[in-house]
Order: sequence, then C-alpha cells, then structure tokens
Amino acid sequence: MSFADLPARHLPPHDAAVVVAPAHVAASGATEVRRGEFEAALTLRHGGPQTVRIAWELVGPAGAPVVLVAGGISAHRHVAANAACPEVGWAGNLVGNARALDPSRTRVLGLDYVGADGRVDVPIDTADQADAVAALLDVLGIARLRAFVGYSYGALVGLQLAVRHPARVSQLVAVSGAHRAHPYAAAWRALQRKAVALGQLQCADVQGLSLARQFAMLSYRTPEEFEERFDAPPEVSNGRVRVAAEDYLDAAGARFVARTPVNAWLRLSESIDLHRIDPAQVAVPTLVVAVEGDRLVPLSDSVALVEGLGALGQLRVLRSPYGHDAFLKETDRIDGILAGVLRQPGDSA
Repeated sequence: MSFADLPARHLPPHDAAVVVAPAHVAASGATEVRRGEFEAALTLRHGGPQTVRIAWELVGPAGAPVVLVAGGISAHRHVAANAACPEVGWAGNLVGNARALDPSRTRVLGLDYVGADGRVDVPIDTADQADAVAALLDVLGIARLRAFVGYSYGALVGLQLAVRHPARVSQLVAVSGAHRAHPYAAAWRALQRKAVALGQLQCADVQGLSLARQFAMLSYRTPEEFEERFDAPPEVSNGRVRVAAEDYLDAAGARFVARTPVNAWLRLSESIDLHRIDPAQVAVPTLVVAVEGDRLVPLSDSVALVEGLGALGQLRVLRSPYGHDAFLKETDRIDGILAGVLRQPGDSA
C-alpha cells in the first residue's frame, strides 16, 4: 500500500490537512530503507496555524519494532549510513550492526525537525515537534514506538511526546536533556543569537552564524578537553595573536554554515529556550542519562527531572571530558546503556 492510499484513520487528527509525497523505497536483504516527506497543517504553540514539512527516513526489517532516534538541533532524518544512502549519518557509531540500535533487527526512524528547512519564521516549541512526531507516526501507520531515544534537543522533544502523546511510545531515553532550559545555558544561546543578529545588520549572515556556532562549540565541550588538545603557545601572525583552538573553531563554523539555513538555526535555538514541561506529567518510563560536567544541562537539572518522574524515572550518570557532546564521542558507553533498555528477551548479547 502506498502512503497516499492510507485510510483516513491514519491521518493525524490534530491536522487540518496532510499532503504525502511518494516514498522512496530500497531494500538490501532483510533491511528496507524508506524515505519520504509530507506537509502537515499544525497549530504551533506560539505561531498559530502553519503548514510545515516533515521529512523522514525509516531503516530496518518490515514488521520489526520501531525506535525513533533524534539528536541535537543540527541533526536530521539520516541517522546512519545504509545501503540506499551510504552517506555518514549524524549519529555515527550509535547505530549499526551488533549495536543496541541495530537496523538489521530494529526499524530506526529519523526525521527533520519542524523548521529545519528555514521556512518556518515563527517561534517553534518542542511541543510542536512532538505533535509533528505524532503526525509522522500516523502517516506511517505506526501505532506505538518501541522507544524514543533522544539526545540533546531530541531528549526535549521526547519528553514532550511523553507528555502530549504517551500512548505513542513505550520507553523514553533522554540523554543530555531535561525538563527546562537552564538559565545559564539560555543566556549562552541568547548571546549566540545576538552574534547572528549583528551579522545580519552588517549583511554578513553567514559570518554571524559561523561565530555563533563557534561560541556553541565552547559550551558543548569542557575546559579539560581544550586543555588537552590546544595547550600550545599562541602565535603572532600579521601583527595579531592567534590561539591554538582558533583553527578548530573556524573549521567547525565553516562546516556548520555550509549545511544550515540561518533562520532554521535561529528558530531552533529559540525552541530550546522555550522548552519547559512538568516532569510529573510524563506518563512513560524514562531513562535519563546525564553527563557530569555538561555545561548546558547540569547534573542538578537531570536529578530534578528524575525526582519529578517518580517511579517512572531512572538516572544514569556518565563521567566524560566531552561534556554535552559526550553522546557523540562515548558511543560504546551509550550503547551499553541502550542495550539494557532496548534489547528484548532472547536477544543475543
């Protein structure tokens, strides 16, 4: 059955209209790769009725349980390389053969966030992203996710899904994300957005976004990592002093602006700061994974979240020099945590 032929009961009840584009389907052995997109009319919490684009990729054997994997605001639907799309995905080694997220045994679902294409120029809330996930599940005919695994911004979206659509997910794993934006982290992001605004005033949008990304890299990592990697004397070049980390930061900024619309970054950055839920309203078993030394999501916020979850909440703490980005660097340790949550009885170790 094509997605265009889905019966009306699969259309999102909270949508005024859904336009489904034909899905691309490829198969390699027992693993099927499906990609597509659709337009949905959502009522955004702070932006009113909007027509938004939702793009998705689903990889795994037909009929296998579905795990939605969502990352930071720069993540997208292509979670990991596969037979049909060999490009490296944003999640890297978090997904793969013999991993807890093994696409030969599990259907791994990824999506582009609402606003990631830069076409939505109103405030976007994580609640809106959760409604978009529900719309996607309806269009794909997926009644319930085996799990939602969210990293950073994805953890915030997962928490909103567990509040707004708890019947759609059996288990939530929230890594480096909490129930609110910490005031220190919000202030940091506000300064990044001011850097972009200054660039826009000077008709230098790309340079402003590059600088914002470089500021962000400092918040994602830790002083300990920078001391280990960049403990070299500064250089004097053309009468200016250049410190050891500048090449790394410049490269990070250049890579980011090459793939990110300025408006998309602004609206998704704001979305993090709009995020707030009452942990007591989460109605899904939730594993919270915190990183000691995370400057954006302090351990104290993760503890407060778990306390608010009550019997539904569990906490795991990682010690890592990579701070907020630990989930992208400590892939073996994250995989071990996921294995305890996702593997079914009878699965081999």
